[in-house]
Amino acid sequence: LNCNTSLAMITKWTISNCTSICSQQIVVDQTISTKYSEIFIPARTLPYGLYELKLTVTMVAAPRMISSASAYVEITQTGITPNLVQLGTLYVTHGYQEDLILDPGQYSIDPNENSFNGTDWTYEYYCRIYSSYNFPNIQGVLIPIDDSRVDLQNPSCLKNSTLLQYRGSNSSLKSSIKILPAALPSNRTYQFMVYMVNRRNSSRTATGYLLVQVEIIKSPMIYIACVISTLCSENQDFQLVNPTTQVALFSICPDNCTIIKNITWNVYQGFDNGSSTTVQWVKFNQMNLYENNWFFGVNTSNFTATNQLFLNNPQIMYWQFEVMYSFSSDTSSSALNFIINQPPTNGSCSISPLNGTTSTSFTISCPDWFDKDGIQDYSLYVYTADISIKVIIAFSAVSNFQVFLPAGNDTTSLINIIINIRDTSNCITEYYMSPITVRSDSEGINKLITTFQNSANTLTSNPLVRILSSGNQNAIGQIITSLSNEFNNVNIKNLEDAISNGIPATTISVSSLGESQTSQTTIVPVNNSATIEYNSQLNSYANVRDYLITFTSNLLITTSDSIKLQASSLARFTEATNQLTQKTSLLASDKCYQLAQALCSMSNKIPYEDVQIAANQISQCASNVLTAINGPLQQRTGILDLDFSRSTNFPSDYDTDLESVWAHPNLVDGGSDYSWEAIEQGRYNYYQKQAANQITTQVNQITSLLTSALNIHLNIGQNITMNTSSVIMSLETTSINSLSNKLVEPMGDAKIRLPSNFNINIQNNETISLRSIIQPLASSDQSQTQSYTNLSTSISLSLLDHNGNDISVHTNQSIEFIIPRDINLILPSMNLQNVTLLNHILFNLHYVNITQSNSNITVSLHFEMHPLQITLAYLLIYKFDTAPQLNSSINRIDGWSLFCPSNLTSDNQYNYFIDNQRTVGHQSVIFGLRELNSTEKKKFCSNLTINTPPILDQSFNFTKNYELRTYTSGCYYLDKNNNWQSDGLLVGPLTNHYKTQCFSTHLTTFAGGFLVLPEPIN
Repeated sequence: LNCNTSLAMITKWTISNCTSICSQQIVVDQTISTKYSEIFIPARTLPYGLYELKLTVTMVAAPRMISSASAYVEITQTGITPNLVQLGTLYVTHGYQEDLILDPGQYSIDPNENSFNGTDWTYEYYCRIYSSYNFPNIQGVLIPIDDSRVDLQNPSCLKNSTLLQYRGSNSSLKSSIKILPAALPSNRTYQFMVYMVNRRNSSRTATGYLLVQVEIIKSPMIYIACVISTLCSENQDFQLVNPTTQVALFSICPDNCTIIKNITWNVYQGFDNGSSTTVQWVKFNQMNLYENNWFFGVNTSNFTATNQLFLNNPQIMYWQFEVMYSFSSDTSSSALNFIINQPPTNGSCSISPLNGTTSTSFTISCPDWFDKDGIQDYSLYVYTADISIKVIIAFSAVSNFQVFLPAGNDTTSLINIIINIRDTSNCITEYYMSPITVRSDSEGINKLITTFQNSANTLTSNPLVRILSSGNQNAIGQIITSLSNEFNNVNIKNLEDAISNGIPATTISVSSLGESQTSQTTIVPVNNSATIEYNSQLNSYANVRDYLITFTSNLLITTSDSIKLQASSLARFTEATNQLTQKTSLLASDKCYQLAQALCSMSNKIPYEDVQIAANQISQCASNVLTAINGPLQQRTGILDLDFSRSTNFPSDYDTDLESVWAHPNLVDGGSDYSWEAIEQGRYNYYQKQAANQITTQVNQITSLLTSALNIHLNIGQNITMNTSSVIMSLETTSINSLSNKLVEPMGDAKIRLPSNFNINIQNNETISLRSIIQPLASSDQSQTQSYTNLSTSISLSLLDHNGNDISVHTNQSIEFIIPRDINLILPSMNLQNVTLLNHILFNLHYVNITQSNSNITVSLHFEMHPLQITLAYLLIYKFDTAPQLNSSINRIDGWSLFCPSNLTSDNQYNYFIDNQRTVGHQSVIFGLRELNSTEKKKFCSNLTINTPPILDQSFNFTKNYELRTYTSGCYYLDKNNNWQSDGLLVGPLTNHYKTQCFSTHLTTFAGGFLVLPEPIN
């Protein structure tokens, strides 16, 4: 449709019941959105039957232009999961003298309903002596456990039917059965089977199994189940396991459990030699070798085996996981048996054409794939060089679909494609295709930008805008990803050009984590024309991003693939943090929050690997928008024209909106400057801070949601690290006892070390989560405390209980943090002190102002001296707030230090450090320096035990000049009001130009302050 007015559409889904004719439209639950181009209907929403799902599309600019299409869906009943005991455990140990109760009427699961109705089914039980006999039968017809008939070749488990009792309700007596004490001879394994038939529909049947090992001693029943039940579907007496996913199990001992002495998990490999009706189990003897690598929680009630167990043993089809509980006088065990789920086979995939541009519609065809469980969907991933950073581009329920691909490698334009074919049990086949050529459609992208700048009202005719207006999340995600890659590459080139023309990198960008330093190592004159060109390009692309982000806001979130696709495209879209307006940041943050909510809600139903991929992308998006919104406030990125104009344009509802900032001038802080420029800047700052507050709150919520989603899948000792250029987040489940002296190293110089005696007020046997996060830029605080954190990364450490709540930590011993600064920090040159012109002085004094505008902020002071003659030695003295004096009759100093050649750093400098606790309450420091004569140097520089400074009463002359530089550093934590505070924190001696060493007795978010001071006053 060629509509130059608007491409806006109204989409509406209607659902009709087609029991007879499809005319009976049903009322849809309000939680189901019907206004998108896609519709997502959760399980157990529609009753059984045939339905017409009809999508009607109306053009807003031309309401008579209406189109519709229908699909017909039949809702049918799926099979039930018959469980004879609690949790669906398949193997238990049972005491000879105890009742054995089997209760499929209570413990079975009907996925079609919220609960299982045991009275809807009939039950028939069978039993055999496992591994020795088949189920008793007569001419192939099985004999129930309560039948008096006898199979001489396959004896019954029970001597007679009086040894069992049915204990179900009157309407379904056989829904539960009790085997009386001593009915089953000990030291044998028995297999019970229940055959269930639905009373209303006899074609609905189900069969469940249970192995019971009978021991002569008392053995409490232990039950095992999968943490993620949807990944452990039953296959007769086995559970299905996908070789690409981890297996997470939990066990419980609900009845008659005395004090548990020990828990041990064992792993067995199964072999079927074809001549036996049972699998032969052999213990996997390398568990100790792979503990805390493949296996976690070996001695706890929860156990995890990672997918490496299956991937490294592809020839093994059967696996058994057994748990053994040891009590004071007895033991009991239970087990789950697994069979490897076979992935889809026999198919292929092709793509057409084999080369094109980012605007080419490629057709993917994946015919002939087969899986006995049925094919669920197809998903497409791409990468250029590193397969570990592959990106999802599309997902589809059908085998033929169209995609728009991002540009390939910079030099060859080649892009690699992987297609995942997944069955309904989540088992995946990865199909690797030959690389194809995809070039950037530079002409189309430039046309989009030019049209937006010059004639935005004609954008509706742009091909890319038409695709974005379709409402199809696959197409939108693909176009956003392609455009983001191109825009990001241009942004990197523009930044490099600006930096090479003298613009300091730290004033126009925030360095990514792990980024290498730019070629700019010294301050050079700025090329004004380059600044103008950079700002023009910056605002041009920022404006286009501000427009494009609106197409992502209303995309429906459906499955885990939907979350991965949308999160991936947003992570790339927000990567250029200097180009994100307030609106772009807010919309992206809100969408990432929605994605985190959706991921958390489905994290107990999907594989750990899917949660990990989605959480990685969402965390990047969240960190990017947090960096973007704080960039201008921290004076690290420029103020975008669009933000400034929106903040300062006079509102049309000024005289009616009483909550407007324009109606409350006191909200705008212009300081003592009442010029129009200062007032406009104040309004911009106000709106930017409001947006920063909102995003900070949302990012904290996103972090909590991602933590909850991941924690479901992590066992004790297990950890995950999301190491990206936008954020590094590490999450580990551990015990209290393992925290002492623990070292966390997120990246490079960043480091966290817990003290040797680390105690918190919870029980030692409780597991906790340890979460560390490092982000590229410390947030701007609300009160403008002049903490000078704008060159610092931020680093946080949290301890969380099993519910995800923060554990308050206050220790007597300090926790050490090493907080890196931005890699592109450029230090100003040292100031030359022409002291050889000074004659007959006792000390050359230097005044340093350390006054802080906020009493809650303390700083350390760092004094650097570079002697032009490195063989000389010096005496440094200092005094707070007044001039120091030192001679044979007066000693008015607060500290002193000898600068001997042996103390020179690798840069041939002398350094002196005064920590922040010593500078508290002082406004200035006055340093005094004098050169030691040869006698003093020999005496004092060779004696390391001298406790008093050398004293000289006569004046002296400097023989060589020296250079000076002073700077302050700070260690700060972010309080609940988003203000940086330093109370209780100590700046450590390892602090230098590139990092702050910080000591704290509590946990939160930390940053380091840094400010090079003006040249000291002589």
